[in-house]
Amino acid sequence: MTAVEAEHRDIVIVGGGICGLATALALHRKGISSLVLERSDALRATGTAIGIQTNGWRALDQLSVGSKLRQTSLPLKGFRDVSVNNTTVKEVPVGLGEARCLRRSVLLEALAGDLPSGTVRFGSHLLDIEMDPETSYPILRLQGGSVIKAKVVIGCDGVNSEVANFLGLRPPRMSPTCNVRGFAIYPDGHGYPHDFVTINYNRVFLGRIPLDEKSVYWFIARPWTHQDSTISKNSDLIKRSTMESMLGFPAEILEMIEKSEPDSLSLTGTRYRAPWDVLFGSFRKGTVTVAGDAMHAMGPFLGQGGSAALEDAIVMARCLAPHMTSLDHGELSKERIGGALDSYITERRMRLVRLSAKTYTIGSLLESTSLVVKLICILVIVLFFRDRLGHTRYDCGRL
Repeated sequence: MTAVEAEHRDIVIVGGGICGLATALALHRKGISSLVLERSDALRATGTAIGIQTNGWRALDQLSVGSKLRQTSLPLKGFRDVSVNNTTVKEVPVGLGEARCLRRSVLLEALAGDLPSGTVRFGSHLLDIEMDPETSYPILRLQGGSVIKAKVVIGCDGVNSEVANFLGLRPPRMSPTCNVRGFAIYPDGHGYPHDFVTINYNRVFLGRIPLDEKSVYWFIARPWTHQDSTISKNSDLIKRSTMESMLGFPAEILEMIEKSEPDSLSLTGTRYRAPWDVLFGSFRKGTVTVAGDAMHAMGPFLGQGGSAALEDAIVMARCLAPHMTSLDHGELSKERIGGALDSYITERRMRLVRLSAKTYTIGSLLESTSLVVKLICILVIVLFFRDRLGHTRYDCGRL
């Protein structure tokens, strides 16, 4: 049997979602080429929309796509927690910060549109990674029999990451919460203020964000039920189940669910890495590492998954760029690349631990039925996370 001739690449990014495309673009801005392997046949737009706060916009500006994306979204003026009788009980102004909601497809198209042609290779399904016994660099084996030898592999392949498995990371944990998302369309205009509104009632957490004057993005975190695994592919059943879970919510919220486009509805489980898994996880083996959800999957309660992934991309490119020119295949090259990846991991780890800890605490507060657990969570929030929007003011630095 004839051996397959391997393709040689300096940097291979596994996964063409937000993190993978942003990492490729960050490297491109530094003059470094990469190859993105995406298993889908086209850009993935799952997840409907994504909220981007100040820290995420700082990263998008470093990628030089922020100005273009601002033209597609409304600036949010504040955050409001609303009681079930629609009376405002708390309001947190954005202040000097910035928050907007983007259609996920628009964000992906903006990132991919600034990449050189051929950077993203669709229909590429990673099967296995092994280390070359001669060079100790990674070898990637893909479905269909193709083989790629790379100097650096960056796993941006989400919660079911093959790269994370290769690193020996613990699988993300399953949360008792599921997520439902959708778009509601109002042909005559919705009339909502440009605010991020949240309602928490009867263990159901809802967020509502206007995308423009006629469309609204909403998401719901609610307890997972056994029937969810059977209805997740049927938009009519998702809508019916969601309406049933919203009993007691204001009529305008039920109307919003009813107006939702069937194609926009999605129901997914929630997976996360606990803060201690992020703190102690080994995120590098040789010249292989991870970023985005593959590194720090977290619940939706802070809305920071996408922005944290954008931060990863900036820091990754900044750490790698000085070491990716004039490399040979010798031991010195591997040591330099390994040192660069260690710098990336060191810079990101405590930032991600804090985000994970805050998300985990808020999630536990919302999900738990134990009064003791709720009191502990409240105490932790008061002691360590009193500044509700403090995490959004983080600056990942210049590219």
